[in-house]
Amino acid sequence: MSLRALISAWQDLLRPRILGLVLTGVGLTLVLFVALQAVIFWAIRWFAPEAITLPWIGPVSVSGWLSWGSLALFPVMGFFLMAPVAAAFSGLFAERVATQVEAIRNPHHRGQPLDFWDGVLESLALLGLILLVGIGSLLLTPVLGPLAPLLFYSANGWLLGREFFQMSARMHLAEERATALRRDLSMQVTGLGVLIAFLLTVPVLNIVVPVLAAAGFTHLYHLSRISRSDRRG
Repeated sequence: MSLRALISAWQDLLRPRILGLVLTGVGLTLVLFVALQAVIFWAIRWFAPEAITLPWIGPVSVSGWLSWGSLALFPVMGFFLMAPVAAAFSGLFAERVATQVEAIRNPHHRGQPLDFWDGVLESLALLGLILLVGIGSLLLTPVLGPLAPLLFYSANGWLLGREFFQMSARMHLAEERATALRRDLSMQVTGLGVLIAFLLTVPVLNIVVPVLAAAGFTHLYHLSRISRSDRRG
């Protein structure tokens, strides 16, 4: 079910009504990504010591080298930052994607818009958790070695799946029922979340993944709805 939802989402990306959202999403993703990179740059400037003195070498600039070095490592930083960007995207823009996907694919089963600010607050909480996962993965890499990516993808997959699917389900169900459905479909939701988390680390491709995630979890909700209807029938 997870893979089928992802394939359906890929097919949607070039539809005329979705393409405009894709382009807008790309622009928004780049803005958020650059903003996060800028925050890291200036945080290093503010908190790192200006210089340290090394034996036989003398004073060495620390904040300058580290801050500019963070820009040189922009592609590497993107590996860890694209998941938080997708999380922020979910509260700002994902509902519009879901609405258009439903209008095209499921016009007779369209959901109701969610409160914008509730979505923003939930996304900020998710953003904080994903940033902690990214930082934890970086810090634990020397200890975990090859297991560090497993922690990164599984934790981010669970968090992204939880946020995006909850958003899709709440357009149709009360929050309690949406949460219960998400728990019933925990393997499918997490599976799709892990696929999304992996795609977020693929350079260039990852720019369109937040739109893909919103569409994919919308399809996952409707596939589960059809499956439930078939079982009842």
